[in-house]
Amino acid sequence: MSNTVYEDRVEILCTDNGKTVEAEIDNFREKQSLNAFIAGNKIHMVYNGKVYVGNQIGLEFQTTGPKKIAKLRGRYER
Repeated sequence: MSNTVYEDRVEILCTDNGKTVEAEIDNFREKQSLNAFIAGNKIHMVYNGKVYVGNQIGLEFQTTGPKKIAKLRGRYER
């Protein structure tokens, strides 16, 4: 289990028109996938080795993922 906390928002770039928007994210799995929500639309994004990429309504979106906020320490870590 990961003890790292991430932001719940990301900057997402539409590669088709060059516009960047802020989106809420959910179900983030580092270097695997995340779900982004833009204007009520869910975009499932998969990690391709560099960025997270997803398609919706005929457009391609990409993000580098959320920023790390903190690394939590458990009671047994020192």
